[in-house]
Amino acid sequence: MISIDPAMQSERDNYKLLIGSVIPRPIAFVTTLSQDGVLNAAPFSYFSIVSSTPPMLSVSVQRKNGVMKDTARNAIEMGALVIHIVDEAAIAAVNETAANLPPHESEVELAGLTPVASETIAVPGIAEAKVRMECVLERSIPLGGTGEIPTCDLLIARVVRFQIADDIYDNGRIDPEKLNPVSRLAGSYYSTLGKLFSIERPQ
Repeated sequence: MISIDPAMQSERDNYKLLIGSVIPRPIAFVTTLSQDGVLNAAPFSYFSIVSSTPPMLSVSVQRKNGVMKDTARNAIEMGALVIHIVDEAAIAAVNETAANLPPHESEVELAGLTPVASETIAVPGIAEAKVRMECVLERSIPLGGTGEIPTCDLLIARVVRFQIADDIYDNGRIDPEKLNPVSRLAGSYYSTLGKLFSIERPQ
């Protein structure tokens, strides 16, 4: 084994080890609404489940030179966001939304995606997604870097409404093959589900 002290190498080198090791990572495609009414959208792979009671998700939004990104700022200011699961049919359009646009321009328009009204919050979702989760912001936690200049904003989002496509939903469960989700690897690489297998958990 190679032993590496993260304190002895650059942030970029640590980043490469993390994104090359923690794979595959699910992708949260997040829409938020600015105070000026601009619909912002961006993908994030620092994403996971926090709790099922109540249902909560975490999305870590990295800052750029200490400056908060539109997604984090909008979610904090408006108190709401929509988290979508990315599938193979939508990945090309979702990838376009990673472009670095100014706050007054909408990535949704850039990618040719279709906004759809949410039932419980003011932030619209995206019609092309097979899974949309309307969320309120439970908590925002600045982390990393220093106290004065954090490197990320950890958003804890509480799901207040699930929107699931009819064709992937079966008796309370989601068919993974029909969802056909895409996950993030390192560099420009993505992955689909690949081989599925089952192992019984111990009692």
